[in-house]
Order: sequence, then C-alpha cells, then structure tokens
Amino acid sequence: MSTDAGPGPQRRRPGYKAVAGVFAVGMLGTTLPTPLYGLYRQQIGFSELIVTVVFAVYAVGVIAALLVAGGSSDVLGRRPVLMGALGLSALSAVCFLFEGGLPLLYTGRVLSGFSAGLFSGTGTAAVLDLAPPGRRARAAFAATAANMGGLGLGPLLAGFLAEYAPRPLVLPFLVHLTLLAVAFLVTCLATETVHHTGPRPPLRPQGMTVPPEVSGVFAPCALAAFAGFSLLGLFTAVAPAFLAQTLGKHNLAVTGAVVFCVFCASTCGQLLMGRLGARSALPRGCGVLVVGLLLVGASLLLKSFPLLLLGAVAGGVGQGMAFRAGLTAVGSAAPAEHRGATISAFFVVAYLGISLPVVGVGALAVTLGVRTAGMVFTCCAVLLVAAVGLRVTRHPPRALSEGTSPS
Repeated sequence: MSTDAGPGPQRRRPGYKAVAGVFAVGMLGTTLPTPLYGLYRQQIGFSELIVTVVFAVYAVGVIAALLVAGGSSDVLGRRPVLMGALGLSALSAVCFLFEGGLPLLYTGRVLSGFSAGLFSGTGTAAVLDLAPPGRRARAAFAATAANMGGLGLGPLLAGFLAEYAPRPLVLPFLVHLTLLAVAFLVTCLATETVHHTGPRPPLRPQGMTVPPEVSGVFAPCALAAFAGFSLLGLFTAVAPAFLAQTLGKHNLAVTGAVVFCVFCASTCGQLLMGRLGARSALPRGCGVLVVGLLLVGASLLLKSFPLLLLGAVAGGVGQGMAFRAGLTAVGSAAPAEHRGATISAFFVVAYLGISLPVVGVGALAVTLGVRTAGMVFTCCAVLLVAAVGLRVTRHPPRALSEGTSPS
C-alpha cells in the first residue's frame, strides 16, 4: 500500500483545505445539540444526570469507532470511510429531527459518536495525505483547526438558531443536513490517496495500534491530549447548566457562544503552536491550560461570568497548543501504512479525557450540585495537567522536534 501525498496531475480536484472543510462539517454535528439539552429537558422531562449519560453515550460511540474501525481507511481508502462518516452524521441528524423521547436521542448520539470516531482519524490522515511537499505543518493545523473549529461551530450555530429562529429543535439539524450534502459532494470529487500495490490487507479491528517506532513520542503527547480534552468535556457538560442555574443566563445564543469560545481559542492556540514549534508548545500549552483551569475554578467559586469567559479563552489556547503539538508529532512519526490507526489511537486517549470527566461531573452533580461538582473536577484537572507539563518539560521526547517546525 502506498499513500499519495500530492495532488499530482489532478490539480483541479479538492485539496487538503477542502477536505478539512468536510472534516469540520462532520464534527459540527457532534456538538450541535449542546445548547439544546435544556429544551429537551423541558419537552421530554429528564434530570441533569441524563444529560451526562447522553453525552457519555456519544463519547462511548467515538471510542468504539476508533477502536473497531480506526485503521479502516488504511485498508479501504480515505474517501469511502469519509463518506460513511458523513452518512452516519446524516442519520444522527434524522434521529434528532424525528425525536420523540430518549430512545431516539440516545440513538442519535451513538450514531454521532460513530461518525466522530471515523472522522477523527480518517479526516486527519486524509488532510495530511493531500498536503503538498513542505506543507505538512500547515496541513496538520488545517486538520486540528477543522476538528476544533467544527466542534465549536456546532453550539454556536444551534444556539443562535434556537434563540432567534423558529422551530429550535428542527432548524439546526436541517441546516446541518444541507451542509452534509455539500460535504458529500466535495468528498466524491476528492483524490483518493490510499493505493494498494499488492493484495489488499484484510480489514480487521486494530484496537490501540501504536507502532514501536512511535511509542516514545506517543505517550506524553497522548497524555497532554487527555488533559486538554478534559477541559473541553468540562465546558460541554457543565457550562450550559452552570450558566442557566447559577448565573441565570438562559439565552441559548450566549450558551453556544461560551462553548464556541473554548474551541475558537483552541484553534488560536494551534496557530500559536505553529510559531513556537511542537517541542516548545507542548509544555507551554500545559502551563497555559493550568491557568485556564484555575480561572474556571475561580469563576465557579465566585459565580463570575467574566472569569468563566477568561478561563474558556486561556484554557482553550493552552489545549490547542498542546493538542496540535502532540498530533503533529504523532502524525509525523507514524509510518504511512499505519498513520490512520496511530492517529485513531491518539484520539482514543483524547476522547477518554472528554468522556470520563463528564461521567464524574454528572455523578457528583447529583449529590453536590453542578457548581461544586465543577470545582472538584477542576482541582483534579489542574493536578493532572501540571503533572503532564512537568513531565514533558523535564523529559521532552527527542522525536517531538522532528517534522514539527512551522512552515
């Protein structure tokens, strides 16, 4: 099997930037329901714990897809797997459109999780494959920005439409289905970069596949991703309820904008990493992330909306720096024939960070309340991020500086 990293003679076909747009549209759907859970609670009638369970079901779907089919694009090709992910995302939107209770809500979130799991590894690998020579670092930024940007645009779009447009539980998903149709067309036109010179390898679940030559750089980068994604989990799970119950802010557009700030700041942090280089950005990103978490904890303690916003921005910047540094290093170190599976393993660890804390916060919120549960989690996250930052500062992986310089 060989991977074609350049557009070759088909220069008019969609390039890595267009495929990054497809990636963003797919990820947009995974966070689209975030500001809408309050409306679902009113319509269906369920507790804050159920919101946590719904989110956890999504994360379980992501991890299951990564473990079972994380390396499928290395065998089947990037385009077929991207099309499958778009199809799953469309089915998820249909479930929400015809939602009449918790069963379809759960089904929609599981399908969304499967879609995100396929997109996370395959979308990133496809963008990297299509990058022209000398633009691998830019392609890595395009991939991670599409991931984080799509996740941030979901709540922003849904919150705005739900607050200021009719049919708040219908229109966001109709808009997303339209975007998915455009993304499907772009994917059909994109160049396939996976070509097998001999018999196609058998398609089988690869689990947590990390080639031996990548293990030295994988461990610290994956731990940093876990720590950063825990902040994203905190905001997607706790921020909407905290804004409504503690700060009295019931405007859905504001809720979506706050969550968007975290992911937008993450994208800015990824851009900053390109200027610093991965070796420097990884420990610095952990340091900025600690500052952001401390601000979030202070906002919960003091019931301060401005501090919450500052924490969202600082934490997002730190998460973006560390995340892009780790992804760039892992993607560059992985051999082409195992790149999809290795990147998928990286995302498994990251999504464990976004799912396990959500379950913990939900369980604590039942007895302690959302505010206290958020404070407890923030303290634990600060300790984890500080430990990871100290580790990569004292013992930076030598492979981290290879292939990660800005271009």
